Amino acid sequence: MKTTYKSIIGVLILGSALVSCSDYLEVSSPAKTDDAFVTSSVDETFKVLSWAYAEYRQNAASGGNYHWEDCTSDAEYYPEFNSSNNTIGMLFADEVAITGKQTQFNSLYNSLARAKRLANILEGKSEYTTAREAGQTNDWTQLYGEAIGLYAFCYFQLTKHFGDVPFGIENSVVSDGYSLTSRYEIYDRLIEMLQGVEPYMYRLGEGGITAERINRSYVNALIGQIAYYAAGWQTIRTDVSNLYGDVQFEKKGTEANGCVYARRSDYKNYFQIADKYLGYALNEQKGTAQLVTKDPRTYCNNPFQMVFQYAHNNVVSPESYFEIGNQAGVQSERPYSQGRPSNGGGSNAAPCKSFAAFRIIPTFYYTGYEDGDKRMDPSMTVTGSDGKGNEAILQFVPGSRLNGGISNNKWDDNRMDPPYVAAQRQSGINYVELRVADVMLMQAIAKYHNGDTNGAASLLNQIRQRAFGNNSHDYTSAEGDLLAAIYQERKRELLSEGVIRWDMILSGDFTERTNKIRADIQTMCDGIDAKGYYQFANGRQIPAYIWIKNVKLDNSLTFDRDESNPALTPGWRGQYDYSGIAAVASKVSGTEHNLAIQGLFKYIDPNGAEAAALEADGYTRQDWGVEIVKQRATIFDRNILGGLGTAGNAPRYYHPIPQETLTQSKGQVTNGYGLPQK
Repeated sequence: MKTTYKSIIGVLILGSALVSCSDYLEVSSPAKTDDAFVTSSVDETFKVLSWAYAEYRQNAASGGNYHWEDCTSDAEYYPEFNSSNNTIGMLFADEVAITGKQTQFNSLYNSLARAKRLANILEGKSEYTTAREAGQTNDWTQLYGEAIGLYAFCYFQLTKHFGDVPFGIENSVVSDGYSLTSRYEIYDRLIEMLQGVEPYMYRLGEGGITAERINRSYVNALIGQIAYYAAGWQTIRTDVSNLYGDVQFEKKGTEANGCVYARRSDYKNYFQIADKYLGYALNEQKGTAQLVTKDPRTYCNNPFQMVFQYAHNNVVSPESYFEIGNQAGVQSERPYSQGRPSNGGGSNAAPCKSFAAFRIIPTFYYTGYEDGDKRMDPSMTVTGSDGKGNEAILQFVPGSRLNGGISNNKWDDNRMDPPYVAAQRQSGINYVELRVADVMLMQAIAKYHNGDTNGAASLLNQIRQRAFGNNSHDYTSAEGDLLAAIYQERKRELLSEGVIRWDMILSGDFTERTNKIRADIQTMCDGIDAKGYYQFANGRQIPAYIWIKNVKLDNSLTFDRDESNPALTPGWRGQYDYSGIAAVASKVSGTEHNLAIQGLFKYIDPNGAEAAALEADGYTRQDWGVEIVKQRATIFDRNILGGLGTAGNAPRYYHPIPQETLTQSKGQVTNGYGLPQK
């Protein structure tokens, strides 16, 4: 790991000397060096491609993007109130600024323009053309496929976040304007391009290719993923004449704001493509990619958590098809915006600040996972770090760090050995763009729509067997709606990975799922307000108050839960021993670094004997559900998809295309969905 990233940084630093990448609409080529020099060797060629990887990592994937505001779904919410962040995430399209995601928009075009320019040069190189004509794979065909793969990846990101966008005008001078291209045409073009290059690329593990580079295994999965999106429900524009050409649609709800919720009528054709290529990625073309089903550690047994521990160990996960390489000392969003919270300072803290944008809706925390599911504790946490080497309870007060509520737990500075403590936002943890479990569950949905319910259930059950360690929780047809079961499993498996929101959209059930979670929250609040607790259908109770106490454990970093010990339940929390890191040892306070919690899932009468006994034993009462009730009109109303609006209106989740792009189109490109034009 990290060797790819070092070359990326090297090219980025030399960028001003070697290359000039102006606005993608104004340049005929992003390179100012001679084409022959650029491709004089495999290493020199990869340096150019590395620039494109680095551009994406630095300006699209980083920068507080909070997964581009995908941190709001029927399981997740954003923790600040009345912040300009996450406006689109909450669906308030009328309030967004046109510059909201300008950096990411331009970065994606810069990355894809560089990748496509390199591909165009390679098309004339004999080492590439000779191998291609002979049907052989070598380093040059891999580089060509890699460039096309990165090009397609960036365009796919553009369609996800901006909808219909200009297409195919990169590396050319456009003097008389340009127009929007239908996302469905873009999907078709990308699928065709990727189908053309994947046979000549290295699978994962071949030719020295790891998941930190685009590879044949990932390209097959990407073809399937693009087809999966093409088959799904989306909000489409109705204010641009003939934008979608001959494509016919099924529609839901009402047309408003120049858009409507729709799915193409021939969607099953795309589910067939998705099933085929996702299957290739899982089988014939998988290379070394595999579902992690074994935990090599002797002190715990949680294969699911091990998937994320690889990143904390600074190695590529065997479950990853594609990761964006990071390196300590350079900006990284994990765990800062996408992990476990910390109140630490910006530098030399134990650990440093972690904003933590992905918070878990309390109803999902209490009902989302069944008893015995090993994913629950590594995915969600009720504690964070105080920045002084101690565990601290999270609070439902609007804000960030230790405020904001229950948090994502998949990435945590404490899980590194040692944690990077020099500065916040520089852990070096990679961004996993796609992993095996996601592909399996996408294929399960494709198989369901293709009529292969047995195949769909088999994929679902493989994921559940990893989660429980046995097959006693396998789905059976007697349980009812298989499709709903797969979507629920995706929530459990992919929580806080920027996926659930898109599942809501693509499923066609966005409005129903949104209305249900918003109603469930209010029902829960009513119960807490009336009785001091609310009991869910599974028997778990969320109380108005819990009791906490600082305690000392021999190992302050905790692993699998132990129900007999309130400092070990829930599991996968605690703290790294920062007293062993010289740079921050003096920042560590006290010796009781762990937090014991009582009453988290069971009501304790605050005026009863049990509460009195706990307080006599050193526990203190802490606001819990009562604070949710206080905040029901703020973060638990507005923030949780509060902008959906009138019943039947399409969800408006796209970001605005920047004004410069609108202006240069000479009036042919406008923003839809009620988004600003300037």
